[in-house]
Amino acid sequence: MTNQEIARIFYNIANYLEMEEVSFKPYAYQRAALALEGLEENLEEIYKRGGLKALEEIPGVGKNIAFKIEEYLKTGKIKYYQDLKKKTPINLEEIIAVEGMGPKKVKVLYQKLRIKNLKDLEKAARAHKIAPLFGFGEKTEKNILEGISFLKRSKGRFLLGQIMPVVKEVLEKLKKMPEVKEINVAGSVRRMKETIGDVDFLIVSSKPEKVMAFFVSLPDVIKIWNKGVTKSSVRTRDGVDMDLRVVPAKSYGSALQYFTGSKEHNIATRRIAMSQGLKLNEYGVFKGAKLIAGKTEKEVYQAVGLALIPPEMRENQGEIELALLGKLPKVISYQDIRGDLHCHSNWDGGENSIEEMTEMAREMGYEYLGIADHTKFLRIEQGLDEKKLALQRKEIDEINLQLTTNNLQLRILQGCETNILNDGRVDIKDEALAKLDYVIAGVHSSMKMDKERMTERIIRAMKNPNIDIISHPTGRLIGRRDEYQIDFEKILRAAKETGTILEINSFPERLDLKDVYIRKAKEVGVKMVINTDSHQKNQLRFIEYGIAQARRGWAKREDIINTYPIEKMLRFLKHDN
Repeated sequence: MTNQEIARIFYNIANYLEMEEVSFKPYAYQRAALALEGLEENLEEIYKRGGLKALEEIPGVGKNIAFKIEEYLKTGKIKYYQDLKKKTPINLEEIIAVEGMGPKKVKVLYQKLRIKNLKDLEKAARAHKIAPLFGFGEKTEKNILEGISFLKRSKGRFLLGQIMPVVKEVLEKLKKMPEVKEINVAGSVRRMKETIGDVDFLIVSSKPEKVMAFFVSLPDVIKIWNKGVTKSSVRTRDGVDMDLRVVPAKSYGSALQYFTGSKEHNIATRRIAMSQGLKLNEYGVFKGAKLIAGKTEKEVYQAVGLALIPPEMRENQGEIELALLGKLPKVISYQDIRGDLHCHSNWDGGENSIEEMTEMAREMGYEYLGIADHTKFLRIEQGLDEKKLALQRKEIDEINLQLTTNNLQLRILQGCETNILNDGRVDIKDEALAKLDYVIAGVHSSMKMDKERMTERIIRAMKNPNIDIISHPTGRLIGRRDEYQIDFEKILRAAKETGTILEINSFPERLDLKDVYIRKAKEVGVKMVINTDSHQKNQLRFIEYGIAQARRGWAKREDIINTYPIEKMLRFLKHDN
């Protein structure tokens, strides 16, 4: 939890400095925030183990930033950040959450209209005070109102990728208690939903009082809503509400089934039980007064005539009917991915070198890793042109030679993430693209095109024989931006005809494709790839969220090309399948 909170503060510091037009420093804080978000070990543990020196060894963390981390760990705040907020009393984090609002625009609105928060921003936009300002206009004003409306719809929910580090940290602390015999997370977290409202933990314990006392005393707990023998509820510093329930061992599986499934899934399973003269609830499956199942989820489902349904599928979207028939798809597992094809390096402004990304891929046990840096249209990310792509190829060839010499079973592939321009062409010449191992193409601009033009724009890119993968195909940012307008059925038909792969982007803000689109792609036989879109080596671990998304879309291993061995995977990329 500490990692995420300090990362949030560093992002805010970067935004305040950018607003003041300070050079270089914003990027340093952004780099540090990225590094902290990807850390698996808690900063408190790192500091206890090695002090300030250990903090400085974290990639992206220099001496100055390490001092600020130390200050937070000791005092719970960072004076430098407090001073920045006092100097410019704006709720910068709140306003920047609106799509299209950057620090420089916030500064203008504060100077001209004294806008300090989201409420002020909405009031000024509705009064049409923003459009007349230089650099804004009616279109920007309209987009601001749309962005605010979108934020309101998403209020009170957390991205899966934001909340999972918190969940894992609490889970590990509880697991270490000898009084905890069984433990799992339930609810929408276990179903790996894109956004999460709150967190439910279920445990079996012979001494629940001690576990409850520990739970409500966790360092980041700021509010205790309720403390009892069988249930306690708290709120963390991050604003996350968490419940801990103690259940008897004989009912653990039934409670896990009950507290994991969606409301609709649970109603449907209870009806099936009733149709067989049984009663199903959180305490077990009963025939009359007799408990006939409850200890494990598998026996609970079997008792009512169902195969065990993976947690991610429990939404009452047809999975129960398939379970009754014994025809549940064997969905992709979290161990099936052999490599990641959408990773950025320091060639285009990413945090890590190709060599560092390679080392991380080795740690993850990958067979291949694809470097797909942005191309020249995205100058903000130092996009590569044809000459730089050729130079990068030489570096990748050298790394592959070293891997082969050392008998290491990992191969680095060179791709790129080229940009689909407004007319469907891409920003790199075909002869340069043809020399790469594969090519990803994505929309990164003009996202408010009408449905027909946007659809044709993407389809034209698909028809380019050098384009293998379409990245983040609908362009959404969860909680910030709706998907752009496209005819997805047409996109699917074009993908099928051209052999183009659709990406399931694992980045927590994207998770694009969403589950319903994954099911549609699977049904028509369009292949997909699960990538992380990593800009920093620890973000390679985001692959978990993309796999979860694929499972929610009922995708099997054979639907996802990066579950294949490298030669088979490359054949699909080259449309030679």
